[in-house]
Amino acid sequence: MINCSDPKKADIVIIGANYDKTSSFGKGADKGPAAILECLNRQVEVYERFSETEPALTKKICYLSLTDINKLSPEQMVNDVSAAFKKHFNAGKFVIMLGGEHSISNGPFKALAESGLAKDVTIVQIDAHSDLRNDDSDYNLKPWGKYAHSAVMRRGVELGFKTVQIGVRAYCKDEAEFIEKHKKSGQITIFEWGKWGNSKSDATKAKIPTVSEIIKSIKTEKVYLTIDVDGIDPSHMPATGTPVQGGLEWYYTLELIRTLLREKNVVAADIVEVAPRKGESLTEYGAAQICYNIIAEKRLKK
Repeated sequence: MINCSDPKKADIVIIGANYDKTSSFGKGADKGPAAILECLNRQVEVYERFSETEPALTKKICYLSLTDINKLSPEQMVNDVSAAFKKHFNAGKFVIMLGGEHSISNGPFKALAESGLAKDVTIVQIDAHSDLRNDDSDYNLKPWGKYAHSAVMRRGVELGFKTVQIGVRAYCKDEAEFIEKHKKSGQITIFEWGKWGNSKSDATKAKIPTVSEIIKSIKTEKVYLTIDVDGIDPSHMPATGTPVQGGLEWYYTLELIRTLLREKNVVAADIVEVAPRKGESLTEYGAAQICYNIIAEKRLKK
């Protein structure tokens, strides 16, 4: 699957960011990139049946590991990830980041904002959690601060990105208030799973939005796609640090991703929070399949 060793010659650059320092429940996301890569190289079929293509034979795909960034502070990690992302993004490559915990997404957000793209890019987030805390001090006796994994989308909003959140079903009161404040300005659009409605009287109606409704809610042509695998139901993606029942179904997820890539300009993407478990491979395989589906659907610049 990985068929190119020189990122300068690659169409797609996959960057492994093995960071798991601020995760707050189950650990092991630093092992995610290697496990996903193993499935990409040994298990995922070269023929991608939805696009009816063989992207591994037609696109040059390079993999780079950031090696042992797990020893870095959150601030150092964000700077290193941002620099690596910016180097290849600015060279015209389509970059897919593999986490690691969700805090690694701060790196691409920082790089895109520094490139002046915050107002032009919507962050589309698949996630069980809103990740809009200001920091982790409300649940951590030794807080990591503003770059904790639970605060990654707060930083994105502060940088000026619009966000569309899909599958959210766990958040604190502060996050709920932050969402309401920014929904009014249009900076946050949330598709909450298991609670759907405009008032308290119909708040328990579990209506699932159509893919078309989600796509129409995205007001920019350019999109950054961030996929926390806990957004997908744990029956499909069990090996993750903070699983929550009632997530996105598998084929709904694939349809959403395919449609997003076909109707919007997805400028980059990440897949995070895979925490491999001994004797299981379903989650890393699913992440690898999603990664390959993204590669198959991405239209490269001529």
